[in-house]
Order: sequence, then C-alpha cells, then structure tokens
Amino acid sequence: MADHQEASVTLPSDPASVAAARKYVSDVLTEWGLPGDAEVADTVRLIVSELATNAVQHTLGQSPTFTVDVALAREELLCIGVTDSHPRFPKRLPAAVQQDNGRGMVIVRWLTAEYGGSLSVRPTREGGKTVAIELPWTVPARSVTAAGLQEP
Repeated sequence: MADHQEASVTLPSDPASVAAARKYVSDVLTEWGLPGDAEVADTVRLIVSELATNAVQHTLGQSPTFTVDVALAREELLCIGVTDSHPRFPKRLPAAVQQDNGRGMVIVRWLTAEYGGSLSVRPTREGGKTVAIELPWTVPARSVTAAGLQEP
C-alpha cells in the first residue's frame, strides 16, 4: 500500500454539485476500504455536504467552481479540503441570524472534534481559500492496482 493516496474533483458552484461532491468522496473512501455503512462514513458525508454547500452559497458568484481534495496519509490521517476562489473566510454568524442558517461551520467543527480531528482554513496562492478537516483513519486502507483489483 502506498504511503499516500489522493483523489480530487472540481465541480461547478451549483447546488447540484453538493450531492456530487458527497458521492465522490463516499466512493473514494469506499475504494480505500471504509465501509459505506460505517458511522464515520455518515459523518464524513455530512461534513463534505456542509463544506460544499458553503462553497456554493457563500462565494456570491465569485467562485465558478470548487475543488474537493481527499488524501489518506500513511493509513493514519484522512484529509478532506474544499477550495474555492472567494477570498472571504467563513465566519460564525450572530445567534439571531443562525436561527435559519449559519450553523454549517459549527456543525463541521463539532463533528470533526468528536472524531478526534481538526479543522483549518487557509488562503490559497490564487486568493481563495481551502477549508479542510483532518480525521484519524481507523480502518485498514486498500489500494487499487493498475488492473483495478483491490489489494488488502
């Protein structure tokens, strides 16, 4: 098994892309050995949904696409980042505004911490940002060979 596996997809900043991002990450993680019915798989799908939704809704049309990067380092650390080209970092909204929306990053932060992970936001060289999570990987990962067969 390789020390590092990566996958990436770039999608249009459109509400339909949220489901596509979630499915993409779910398929990649299944390929890497995470059972689709694992509790952490549901958590990752929810986190990806929230981050992709933010990339679509809060870039105010200034980011025509967003990219989802997935990496597994040394079968120990799962990293997922969502990058858009809008420079504004996410911020917590006042409680009064959060009644109908504005809780996405709170949810992401809480879920990430619950699984012993971390959340970061960093600028890109191009002037946008990447919102990323890191979670401990708790299942033996599989790699895919050139012939498409999975190795244990």
